[in-house]
Amino acid sequence: MIIDSHCHLDYEPLNSNIKSVIKRAEDVGVKYFLTICTTDVSFLKILKILKENKNVFGTYGIHPHEASNFSNLSTENIINNISKDNKIIGIGETGLDFYYEHSDRKIQKQLFLRHIHACQESSKTLIVHSRSAENETYDILSSEYKNKKFKILMHCYTGSKTFAHKLLDLECYFSASGIVTFKNSKDLSETFKSIPKNRILIETDSPYLSPEPLRGKTNEPSHLIHTLKYMSKIRNEIEENFSLQTSENFINLFDLKI
Repeated sequence: MIIDSHCHLDYEPLNSNIKSVIKRAEDVGVKYFLTICTTDVSFLKILKILKENKNVFGTYGIHPHEASNFSNLSTENIINNISKDNKIIGIGETGLDFYYEHSDRKIQKQLFLRHIHACQESSKTLIVHSRSAENETYDILSSEYKNKKFKILMHCYTGSKTFAHKLLDLECYFSASGIVTFKNSKDLSETFKSIPKNRILIETDSPYLSPEPLRGKTNEPSHLIHTLKYMSKIRNEIEENFSLQTSENFINLFDLKI
């Protein structure tokens, strides 16, 4: 069994072909999917997807790129939205993106904190996006974790080994995307080799970041098999064992019975 821990089934071209997309994934062993919210419009589409597909779970959250458009979003709003379907199992994706800076840094931090507080109140898992903001991301997560523990998933992890091992002290999980298969990602491969096997998940982030040998093409959950094969190889693990381990990690992180 393989689980795509982060995809965007509400995005095109996936959404208009969702039955075929899911069937192709199931044919290569991907049995469950977590489709990730980025805006309120995204969330409405996700609620529909959850009702129509029993093996898809979802989240509610506002992407840091969109933070400036949702500056009034409250922790109460977030908690209200995650209660709308029992298959909403996480909060995010949220976090900090200081690479593109589509939203003001201060507003990104404020919204990040509100998402964290919603996790602390609801016991849901936080899905974190962090780019060019390692120090700021760690400072916020570690400070809040000291106040009250919460579960953290670093989505599409591309950070440094040092950052990863600091985050392990917060009991974080790390999700590998197709980026780890890229030829210029040797350092990232070394980082994922150093992370304990019970802390690793895999994802597509589809329709983005298609892995080798499909880099540059529209990504979809069926392509996760290439990331699985690559990760198994670099960690010197049997592919079936690694897929079961990452699925078990997902189930444990989100406290599921599937």
